[in-house]
Amino acid sequence: MATILVFQHGPSQTPGRLGMTLRDHGFKLDIRRVDLPTDQCGHPVPTDLDNIHGVITLGGTQNVGDPHPWMAKELDFLKAAHEAQLPLFGICLGHQLIARALGGEIGKMDTPEAGFCPVDIQVPGQTHPILAGMPWRHHQFQTHAHEVKALPAGATLLASSDKCKVQAFTAGVRTFGFQFHMELDRPAIDTFLKEQAGLFTNAGLDANAVSAQADKHYEMFARASNTLALNITTLGFATTELLRA
Repeated sequence: MATILVFQHGPSQTPGRLGMTLRDHGFKLDIRRVDLPTDQCGHPVPTDLDNIHGVITLGGTQNVGDPHPWMAKELDFLKAAHEAQLPLFGICLGHQLIARALGGEIGKMDTPEAGFCPVDIQVPGQTHPILAGMPWRHHQFQTHAHEVKALPAGATLLASSDKCKVQAFTAGVRTFGFQFHMELDRPAIDTFLKEQAGLFTNAGLDANAVSAQADKHYEMFARASNTLALNITTLGFATTELLRA
């Protein structure tokens, strides 16, 4: 069975709908809480790529450049996975970690981007299979105060928002980053609201405002996110597994 390594950086930053879609298609997930020490059920970053068929790096409340001992190791691992042409996908913090590992620039935003925000798929993304079937303009859920300021050399911009130019990018053949939280369902969004209340406050939002946004936009968000999860599963990982079979 194909094993996909998942880096998890916090208790609520789970693979969500993406993980369920991958499991439904027969993939095994090796989920590692790299942010915790081993005596607290944490798992270290692997030292090699043996028996790993793809990598997903999830979100977190940390920021690129924080002095966490695991972060430098994960950055090195992500670079090695990219150079080995393994399927590599990042969400939110993971998106920023991939960009930094490949030589991109990460920095703090003037104002955090939070809640349901319109995302525009750019021309390269409109013809890219990984975004096939997604509306060219739709709302995605955001929780970030940092962003990719400059893409790695050779990377291609796929999607943008008004506040954050780099909402999605690809580098090489099998590496992708997504700033938005396509993996979240409605209960997970409510959990993020509680755990990251300060970020939403700094963005000028409270729980009632985000709940109203969800009532308006969640149905389209879920359909677009389910489409992306299916594209990642069937296009991002399956080809590599067939080649290895």
